[in-house]
Amino acid sequence: MPLQKVASIAAHTDRIWQIAPHPTLPLLATASSDKSSRILSLLTFSPLSTIDGGHKRSIRSVAWKPNTRGESVLATGSFDATAGIWRRYEDDTGATTGGEYNDEEDEEWRFAVVLDGHESEIKSVAWSAGGTFLATCSRDKSVWVWEELDDDNFETVAVLQEHTQDVKCVTWHPEEALLASASYDDTIRLYREDLDDWVCCSLLNTHESTVWCVVFEPLTAPNYDVKRNSRLVSCSDDKTVRVWTRVGQTGVGHNDSGAIPSILRGAPVEEEWVCSAVLPKAHSRSIYSVSWSKRTGRIVSCGGDGKIVVYEESRDLSGEKEDGQTSAWKIVAEMEGAHGVYEVNCVSWSTRYDKDKRGDSDEIIISAGDDGEVNFWVLVE
Repeated sequence: MPLQKVASIAAHTDRIWQIAPHPTLPLLATASSDKSSRILSLLTFSPLSTIDGGHKRSIRSVAWKPNTRGESVLATGSFDATAGIWRRYEDDTGATTGGEYNDEEDEEWRFAVVLDGHESEIKSVAWSAGGTFLATCSRDKSVWVWEELDDDNFETVAVLQEHTQDVKCVTWHPEEALLASASYDDTIRLYREDLDDWVCCSLLNTHESTVWCVVFEPLTAPNYDVKRNSRLVSCSDDKTVRVWTRVGQTGVGHNDSGAIPSILRGAPVEEEWVCSAVLPKAHSRSIYSVSWSKRTGRIVSCGGDGKIVVYEESRDLSGEKEDGQTSAWKIVAEMEGAHGVYEVNCVSWSTRYDKDKRGDSDEIIISAGDDGEVNFWVLVE
């Protein structure tokens, strides 16, 4: 299956670190070394807004708040050691009461809140599934959890210092208040709220070098199985992409609505995760980013070799393979030089909105790199 480029936007004059599709609107946010974020249209593949003036150094990460009504809320994390919260009313973005979306440029973003406390560069920001919590991580080796009490009022509820090196990425479970972090110390850690405190509930340590990115399997992915339990995918400087499966859970935890799934008060929060698959090797340099499709269940990766790779899981998930893995994956597409001679820093699946979409379930792959460009790809089947 070849990857076909359908559009490209020269969004920044400097490196793009990350991209983030909006959860419900045809919008894409970028994070760049030029200290700005751009809002791009997924309807017309064109720039809409520029968000700048809030940070003194590179914006390293962006994340849309889910479940917002009447406004769009974007979190930014910067090398200036602060996180920013930006707001814009959806009426100003072109959303109408009829649910349609008009693609018109608008600069009315309000820099609402500055969150400070980290001692060094913020590398990643992420909202929990219900939008209650915001997680940030930093070169200072810490992960912070912030709770939004009301608009523009955030409280620090946890400072987690389990990692021994720079923390590269944070991400939340799509349903539970379960947080994962990836680090320069070669490990992945998972955290839950235990009574009045947040604690590390699992350590995943089979990667042999820096773990750059970690992403949970979407609940809507076709191979998602509640009985098999949650999975996540990680990528590393060791040139591997690994899938992890949760196989056991004990103790007290909370989901994002605050409900308590266990009444074993006094018992430690512990989860057992195992590496259930190592995907076929395709990259020759560090793998920086992975994304898990909520429509097809495919995984896409990108990295320092300038390549984009798409993997597909076998539908036969019964039994354990000879090498101890419990699922089989194959490569279905590879694109060399996806951004010319430049490294590809981030890749993401997104709902397709443009005029050539084939249906409501159609998807595109979006990539961004050191060239400051955002490329849009379709998998030709």
